[in-house]
Amino acid sequence: MRVAEEYGLVISYDPKIFAEWNGSGCHTNFSTTTMRAGTGGMKYIDDMMAKFAAKHALHISLYGAGNDKRLTGEHETSSMSQFSYGTGNRAASFRIPTSVMAADGKGYIEDRRPASNIDPYIVSSIIFDTGILPNSLGGPMATHYLAWAKWMETATIEKP
Repeated sequence: MRVAEEYGLVISYDPKIFAEWNGSGCHTNFSTTTMRAGTGGMKYIDDMMAKFAAKHALHISLYGAGNDKRLTGEHETSSMSQFSYGTGNRAASFRIPTSVMAADGKGYIEDRRPASNIDPYIVSSIIFDTGILPNSLGGPMATHYLAWAKWMETATIEKP
């Protein structure tokens, strides 16, 4: 940021600055022990995707302010209103690399929904909560974060 200031530039973490350009996301790659070992097959990933589909709206609400401008279903993004996943599909909510499909579920997956301005602790926590935990514990965290995000909309904060 200091270099940008020196040249009179401003750095933006906004997920979509220009309407007809690709936005800026913080795609989040992750794997579990089962995925790295490949012992659960694609069924393990398909079952996990069903969990993420059921909590799609919650995840979207935690994945960055202004993400509605980016997740339009255009410019290599999924639609904000509908969960999707697919092998090698850069326009899906979750992309499963072709190498993972070829190895019957061995590897990692990519959540393409998070925006560039996310809180990485919130995103990693809710991914863990949805994808790994047998019973969700993320409710209080989500409630607290959403209250903070609402407060931020009206907070007086110095802007460059």
